[in-house]
Amino acid sequence: MSPSTTSGTTDALGPEGPNGPDPAPDPAPGAELLAALLDGMDAALCAFDADGTVTHWNREAERILGWSAEEAVGRPGFAGWAVRRADAGEVQGRLMAVMDGPGRQVHEFALLRKDGGRVLVRTQSAGVRSADGKPAGVYCAFSEVHAQIDLERSIALSEALFEDASWGVVLVDVDLRPTVVNAHAARALGGGRTTLLGRPLGELIVQGVEDLEGALQHVLAEGAPPAPAELWVTLRTGDGDRRRCWRSGFLRLASPLAEEPVPLGVGWLFQDVTAAKVAAQEADRARFRSSQLHRASRSAAECEDPMEAATSSLDYALAGFADHALIDLVAGDRLVRAAGTPSDAPGPCLPVAGGGIPLRYAPGHPALQAVDRTGSVRASAGAGSPRAAGEWATERRWPADAVHALCVVLRSRGRTLGVVTFLRSSHRAAFERPDAVYAESVADRVAASVDLGQVVGGGPGPSGV
Repeated sequence: MSPSTTSGTTDALGPEGPNGPDPAPDPAPGAELLAALLDGMDAALCAFDADGTVTHWNREAERILGWSAEEAVGRPGFAGWAVRRADAGEVQGRLMAVMDGPGRQVHEFALLRKDGGRVLVRTQSAGVRSADGKPAGVYCAFSEVHAQIDLERSIALSEALFEDASWGVVLVDVDLRPTVVNAHAARALGGGRTTLLGRPLGELIVQGVEDLEGALQHVLAEGAPPAPAELWVTLRTGDGDRRRCWRSGFLRLASPLAEEPVPLGVGWLFQDVTAAKVAAQEADRARFRSSQLHRASRSAAECEDPMEAATSSLDYALAGFADHALIDLVAGDRLVRAAGTPSDAPGPCLPVAGGGIPLRYAPGHPALQAVDRTGSVRASAGAGSPRAAGEWATERRWPADAVHALCVVLRSRGRTLGVVTFLRSSHRAAFERPDAVYAESVADRVAASVDLGQVVGGGPGPSGV
């Protein structure tokens, strides 16, 4: 191995002519390529010949220790300049020992900087053999231990994130297609770690994909947002659609090898917080409904007319709950409309002018079922066109925009007084069991007011059964 300077070449001296030494020939292209490769390496590299003399020294070695190639090449080992003399024998022996054995060896040494400081390095050394297979020297690549440890930590962190993390990790490319998916994310998205790769997110997410892709595009263009974002999505699974809430963080990925930041994609980390969000929403809903019941009771207490108290209770109940409310009272074996909200626009629940005309409810009508069962009945128009939903509502004598109904029986002093019906239009979800519980609490207050009105009214009025 011939000595090398920073340029990676040495002067090859030819035989002296009559006019003195011949000029050095131009460096061979192979030597220039070797010099460029050595100086372009991210790791520091030095080499020794079979006698332990330094033959190569690249720019990264100069950066770490401060010694230039001109100062390093040609020195007999590290003793006295790159290693303390007391440690030189051990260090040199361990480095050169690899020349006679196979493979590489890893060591950690404390080397000396040119300014006198010490730096702990991790080395990987391997023997070099000549063309005839005989030991010809040793090459040694080294880096600062803290930099090596940082690299190992980065690699270990990446492996842990993509194997054992308790949150989802997805890398998407600039086309917004998954390129790496960890096990947690694969389960959350309903696929395998390899089957999800390269597929558009719209194939996995039924609703909410626009918000997710918008966030990813923003990160590619502007960088990571300052705080996590909560995204609601609906996933397509073998068991049907599932609605989930993911608390998501985003990181823009750029190549560390390019001089200018080149986006490689986005790192997307998320946790499923659906249960917590649903619990919080239910708690907020319960607090709001309790407040509305309290306000309704206070308002009803100030009403002189019992029917006004009943309709006031419904007005408070409608807020955030339903679009329409109807009060049908029992009159013999029929039901009579006593009060209701406007059918064509939002408005308060008011008594029906005139009244007393029996409703033409067909057998099996949800209001009649509520009376027969002495309980609550839920009904929906089901999936279909708006026209079909309108016909469904019209057949049941309800406002045309109604697609979900909840009929709750009015009971007081052991008697059935009638039915209160809550109606929702298509922009609201269908009534569920917690909605029925709340509606029954409202119906208890309405029934008490209706019963009081019948008692103090003195007239025949609707009779309970």
